[in-house]
Amino acid sequence: MAGITELAEGAVAEWYNDVVQRAQLADYSPVRGCMVIRPYAYSVWESIQRWLDDRLKETGHQNAYFPVFIPESFIQREKEHVEGFAPQLAVVTHGGGEELAEPLVVRPTSETIIYDAYARWVQSYRDLPLLINQWANVVRWEIRTRLFLRTMEFLWQEGHTAHATADEAVTEARLILALYVKLIEEQLAIPVLQGRKSPKERFAGARETYTVESLMRDGRALQMGTSHDLGQNFARAFEVWFLDRDGERRQPWSTSWAVTTRLIGALVLAHGDSKGLLLPPRVAPTQVVIVPIYRSDGQRQAVLARAGELAAELRRAGVRAQVDGREEVTPGFKFNDWEMRGVPLRLELGPRDLAAAQVVAASRDTAEKQPLPMAELPVRIPQLLETVQAALFQRALEFRAHHTYTAATLADLAALDEQPGFYRMNWCGGGACEDRLGEYKATIRCIPLDEEEARPTGNCAVCGAAGENSVWVAKAY
Repeated sequence: MAGITELAEGAVAEWYNDVVQRAQLADYSPVRGCMVIRPYAYSVWESIQRWLDDRLKETGHQNAYFPVFIPESFIQREKEHVEGFAPQLAVVTHGGGEELAEPLVVRPTSETIIYDAYARWVQSYRDLPLLINQWANVVRWEIRTRLFLRTMEFLWQEGHTAHATADEAVTEARLILALYVKLIEEQLAIPVLQGRKSPKERFAGARETYTVESLMRDGRALQMGTSHDLGQNFARAFEVWFLDRDGERRQPWSTSWAVTTRLIGALVLAHGDSKGLLLPPRVAPTQVVIVPIYRSDGQRQAVLARAGELAAELRRAGVRAQVDGREEVTPGFKFNDWEMRGVPLRLELGPRDLAAAQVVAASRDTAEKQPLPMAELPVRIPQLLETVQAALFQRALEFRAHHTYTAATLADLAALDEQPGFYRMNWCGGGACEDRLGEYKATIRCIPLDEEEARPTGNCAVCGAAGENSVWVAKAY
């Protein structure tokens, strides 16, 4: 996958923006920091949405929708929450030509307005657990933006659940984290590290934040999704009470969790190369493109007709296939165009292939070509797509392994510029030591969930005191 890891930081940003636009994933909006999600990328988002929505419903969650406008006083009710989000809020002060009696915040996240509703909906232990998810947009007033990775408005799903006990809430938060792992690894072919955020990096108002972190091809980490154990903080702030089985009045324990359209940016950075985008077959809008090749009108009719038949056969076999019948461009242009857009498999079909009852299949990930009998396509193509899916994940896994290091001292992080990646480091748990990582523009990405993996192997790499945890450190988006 040449062409990314060798690029300087500024060049990676230029390459990324170029791929996003040339592959027709997104375009810039006249509003600074916002983007237009084009149909090609929205189709990827729909694949993510369908997979996750099905799994959430299988586990008892229901979809709902809450208003995009939130009374400013709601945000103020939970102290940590308002402190965490205040710099990012977009506030509406006028409507209908008049000043509003109370300013409205454009939704940055929905805990507050949802818990206002939960205060009415939750009265008894019989109302619990309450498992609600919504697919929505949110607005956060970001200063530095980049298409998909960090924009002022983005799409996401946000789950908000209420439970009778603390243990049930923790189980819920970990269940969702496991779903995110399956989504990212099995659908997007991107390996993740699972862990807990440090207190400094937790979600505003959370008791614990669980995270999945991945390594991009330039050696930077990207937070792929989070699941929060909110304790009873929002229940207290919004006075949510219920009568338990013993007739005691108690407050529920809650969680919230989300993944966003940032995952589309992750696909570009995790799998893209010098040719452009490279999409895992399971989320690719077009899994197979058939490129007809002919020299005369006589050949054209026969080749196009057979190409259409093959595409229909593949679609009946569950493959997202299409024919590129454009007349104004050459086959070579089409090859490059579909490689830029990351289509996993290309089938070339010409007069000689018709005579031999075969196509020539080219894999986007390896550029290898092989002849395939037409009669076998409905069986062979799905198999090839699964091979590509597995190969992309394995390659990303090997890349992460080759870019995983140990930092025995703070000075070892100086290698991050020349040798970017995940660094394993012992940490005392102190905020001052965590702050010092900023000298190298690094952050603690997570404390591993696995107890053995989280056990320190020595003293804190920063201060030399006894280690409390072994943590993963990296530069991040």
